[in-house]
Amino acid sequence: MDSRLSKCLIKPFVKSNNINLDDYILEDINSFNAFFCRKIKPELRPIDMDENHLITPCDGLLKVYPINDDLVLPVKQSEFTISDLLVDKDLAKSFDGGYCLVYRLCVNHYHRYAYFETGKKAEDIVIPGLYHTVQPVALEAGPVFIQNSRQYTVIDTKSFGRCVQMEVGAMLVGRIVNEQPNEGPVARGDEKGHFEYGGSTIIVLVPPNQVKINKELMDASQNGIETPVKMGQTIGEKGAS
Repeated sequence: MDSRLSKCLIKPFVKSNNINLDDYILEDINSFNAFFCRKIKPELRPIDMDENHLITPCDGLLKVYPINDDLVLPVKQSEFTISDLLVDKDLAKSFDGGYCLVYRLCVNHYHRYAYFETGKKAEDIVIPGLYHTVQPVALEAGPVFIQNSRQYTVIDTKSFGRCVQMEVGAMLVGRIVNEQPNEGPVARGDEKGHFEYGGSTIIVLVPPNQVKINKELMDASQNGIETPVKMGQTIGEKGAS
């Protein structure tokens, strides 16, 4: 997918996924992977900069889970706990009573993502794993997220306490590419990284008594419905739920 020969895959991919090329910056596209992680025109993803608003870090399909008693999350017919996800029981416990936001990206979604909030980040934690397909036929073999590779960032945010922003790779994703793996300051809306080709997921963990999620989004999630969202839009506001 990094070779020039892979460029022949771009046109059929655009057609089959109804991608509007006018929305993107397409200079120096020399491979399919370069196209897949293409940049969108900034004006098409305005970032809500109100520090009292919780925003989405990416495009995708969002479902929100309240975290209680080390919640077991059913995702893509698999199950995992927050402790399993983080491989850190103490950190996981700090999110009891908070929220787990799961953003599922399909191949037609924009595959660059931003920091959801301003703050100071720790060094990224990388958890190697087996790449499993996101196709339903393969999910009987075992938990997808527990076995998949993932990379997460603990962020002491300005508005929502100590949070986690995590990227999860699937079988068709060659790499999770983060721009700043080391500790340091970060800002809401700044690009955090991108996924290469394949379906992928971003997870945000918010501690208790920090945010009130929009009622429509919570109602949809409680009914098992994913909500389409775009990077930078507001999904909640500061305050206890």
